[in-house]
Amino acid sequence: MTRVGFGFDLHPLVPGRPLVLGGVTVPSDVGLSGHSDADVLSHAIGEALLGALALGDLGRHFPDTDPRYRGISSLALLTDVLALVQGRGGRLVNIDATVLAQAPRLSPHLDEMAKRLADTLRIPVDRVSVKAKSPEGLGLLGRREGIAAMAVVSVEV
Repeated sequence: MTRVGFGFDLHPLVPGRPLVLGGVTVPSDVGLSGHSDADVLSHAIGEALLGALALGDLGRHFPDTDPRYRGISSLALLTDVLALVQGRGGRLVNIDATVLAQAPRLSPHLDEMAKRLADTLRIPVDRVSVKAKSPEGLGLLGRREGIAAMAVVSVEV
């Protein structure tokens, strides 16, 4: 059986933090606020993977009240999520993800993000699509108050 999962994440931008997306540190004067490294792209993919098998959300498995997850790499969390999915007999087939950000320009980093995610999730990079979309100045994303990401995954069980 093929199962599909959808994930979404959003974090505010703040000074003094690195901007990590898909495990890649993107040059920026602001980064994302959060308990972990706040990597919205990895979080959206993790949410999608959990959703494909009705396993709840990231907060259920990795609560921000647990000091073990303070500053943790979201790629490490993805590794744990993949183990949960595989423990239920799931096999990740592909990922399609989009990052929504007014700035910085992400296109130079998308291939590296896809490769880092593919390596972490142990699938070929040609099964990982990472895109970026500008909110065209609209809303909180357009005002550069935050960055969001959404992802869809396919999992065979």
